Amino acid sequence: MNDFIVCATRSMRSYASRVIEHLSKYLSFSRIKDQINGIDMLNTDIFADGEMEVTVDSSIRGKDVVLFTSSARNEEGISVEEAKIELYHAVDAIKRSQANKIIIFEPFISCSRSDRTTRRSSVGLWVHLKTLSSLGARHIVTFQLHSDKSKTMVDPALGNIDDIPALTLLKRHICDTYIKTAEKLKNEVRAKWAFCSVDAGGEKIARIFANSFGAPLVVAHKQRDYSKPNTVESVHILSADSLEGKSLWIVDDMIDTAGSVETLIHALSPLKPKEINIIAVHALFSTPAAQRLEALSKEGLLNRTIVTDTVSGFSSMRSIPNLEFVSSAELASKIIKTIICNESMSKLFRPFDAGIYLSSQDQDYSPLSNELPT
Repeated sequence: MNDFIVCATRSMRSYASRVIEHLSKYLSFSRIKDQINGIDMLNTDIFADGEMEVTVDSSIRGKDVVLFTSSARNEEGISVEEAKIELYHAVDAIKRSQANKIIIFEPFISCSRSDRTTRRSSVGLWVHLKTLSSLGARHIVTFQLHSDKSKTMVDPALGNIDDIPALTLLKRHICDTYIKTAEKLKNEVRAKWAFCSVDAGGEKIARIFANSFGAPLVVAHKQRDYSKPNTVESVHILSADSLEGKSLWIVDDMIDTAGSVETLIHALSPLKPKEINIIAVHALFSTPAAQRLEALSKEGLLNRTIVTDTVSGFSSMRSIPNLEFVSSAELASKIIKTIICNESMSKLFRPFDAGIYLSSQDQDYSPLSNELPT
């Protein structure tokens, strides 16, 4: 096992603390004590003119450092720009402290949608990953990148990136909470449920979800107004079966302003489904997402919304009816344990089959908490 320490930038200290709690299942007390002491080892100073300096307040020479960070919404109210600069300063400070290896654990990479290289514009994800690699980060871990091609932006000669499929967390949650038995999966879910993509680009994610449960796939073809961000003009529904009386699950990698799902739900409603639910990994919930989802619920068009806790700062979201959070902290602790013990990560990438899971209750896929983080 490598000698390591876990730390976090200001935006992710609460999340990192939850991860360390789960690490106690795998590591000795002395090692966990070291990790608890390491959470606050980065000190960030903001000067009067707005400049920043990050300092490492303990020795990390020769250790592998796992740095939890986020530039998205957070409990500290730190802006995207400030959070990114703090991350870059933190990596530089850790490198100068002669750490053996720097592992960046960014559950949600906020610039992941800026991945198109064909336009006359900057590519935010490339800038972010290139900066981290050039500063000395050799391993980047994240959950559910926006596109597969994003992983090619990390030069393998400089480091590597692991994109963990966090949709598995949501599939397990649905099995544990709403299906529970293989009989219900076979007799009800496969006949009366359907999984729907938000747009044609999201068909792959929705198809993987549908295949996991053996249920029908519905594809929504979304027409965007590219002159304006977060704007949808129209939606066309493609389905081989009637949706009347079915429980529909809209699947996506993230919810931002909820404009796409709002338009989609209004397009699905006339088809008379029994209920409409939303499943997404990253809950960005940019304004006016909360208001839109709350309105859809009050109109009786939206039944429940299920997301993970990869983006923090949940207080403003409590007004959304039937909002469920699935914790990713235990999975993050398993990833850390796998890395520091130099074990194979193949189990984290294996396909999820609801039938096998419900029949065997595989211990590698035990239920996780769905409590709202405090």
